[in-house]
Amino acid sequence: MLRGINLGKRQLKSAELKAVIEGLGFTDVRTLLASGNVMFTAPGAIRDVLETQIHAALAEATGLKSEIFVRTPEEMAAVVSANPFPDAAADRPSFLVVTFHRKPVDAAAVDALMASHDGPERAQAIGRELYIDFPEGQARSILHAPLGKATRDPVNTARNWNTVLKIRDAL
Repeated sequence: MLRGINLGKRQLKSAELKAVIEGLGFTDVRTLLASGNVMFTAPGAIRDVLETQIHAALAEATGLKSEIFVRTPEEMAAVVSANPFPDAAADRPSFLVVTFHRKPVDAAAVDALMASHDGPERAQAIGRELYIDFPEGQARSILHAPLGKATRDPVNTARNWNTVLKIRDAL
């Protein structure tokens, strides 16, 4: 998953992204949606190496310096299984967001923040993912900045629940 693709001035076409990944020698390359989701096969690859390798290749080929987050099919299935807000997933999946991080999210800090938060949102950290239920939508939420401080990891990428399911199902 690429962070912040197609949000600014430079648009990355799915064909460009696919070509970069294929150029690295990976197989079974396919993209999903136009938001920086790419699936591929890279037997024996190490996650940190993949993230660095893809970041460098993308920057060289396109000039984009996006952060890269790699998850295996098993990890994406675990993300779906671990969802602490199944009611939100069923009732308003586009308002349930998962942020993906490189390191485990500080669950105690998120819990402490949520204990003092006076809004309708719910958030829970599980491993390297942070699940956030925005029942009134993200645009009106004041939770973004405090959650960023609580996680102590500004480098992440987010996908709504519909997209998380599509990624899992495509793997």
